[in-house]
Amino acid sequence: MIFASDLDRTIIYSTRAVEELGGPNITELMPVERRDGMWMAYMTEPSYQALTELSRSSLFVPVTTRTTEQFKRFVIFDENIHLPYVITTNGAVIMYKGKPLPEWSDHISKAVDEESTAPEELRSIIRREGIELNGRLKQVGNLFFYYILDCFPTIDEIAKLRALAAQLGWRISLQGRKLYCLPSAIRKGAALEFICHREQKKAIAGAGDSILDLDFLDICQHRLVPGHGELAKMSDTKGLTFTNQTGVQAGEEILQIFLKLLKG
Repeated sequence: MIFASDLDRTIIYSTRAVEELGGPNITELMPVERRDGMWMAYMTEPSYQALTELSRSSLFVPVTTRTTEQFKRFVIFDENIHLPYVITTNGAVIMYKGKPLPEWSDHISKAVDEESTAPEELRSIIRREGIELNGRLKQVGNLFFYYILDCFPTIDEIAKLRALAAQLGWRISLQGRKLYCLPSAIRKGAALEFICHREQKKAIAGAGDSILDLDFLDICQHRLVPGHGELAKMSDTKGLTFTNQTGVQAGEEILQIFLKLLKG
């Protein structure tokens, strides 16, 4: 059986997220991500133990918007927890035994070329339509891009942007201060579905906090959302189960629920 989970702000928490969402002091948590010699993200010790047990007894698949290089900063997956599959780059990349799966990469490349305009063309049309996106532009390879916004577009501007992007084979997702522009073919759910078919196994449960996680949660039998998550603020939450805990302790609650489902 397959269990799938988003990482950041779902089962793993950055220093900023720990401070923002509350819970145990960082000194009481287990560090799990290192960058430039500094610890950047954490989970509780019981979370780590549960994740270790889960990965040994089932097929656990991390599903993240992070690039593969960003994912590799997690030391627990490098040193202690064996993961045959990892979905990175919001579903654009499936890692299998540490290497990108060629058939998936080829599929994504072809689908993006056929269904979506080039990123530069989308940005040019956005400017021509008079929609101002003030902030730092971040390009993720040749796949998608996002803005770290200094100020937010109006509701009408977001609606106009989404309609415009859809006509060009793109979709828009506002995640906090980050506004993602993604080709329609790049979806976490499509990548997880590919793994399910490849392994001939069902996705028993999934967990995620943001709207970008919704399409992969839709193919899971049990859909868990941390109580602080963006999905908890939606008007339609049918089919979603929310944790009682928030912050890093919500991650622990999610992994304990996964273990209970595994053991029946």
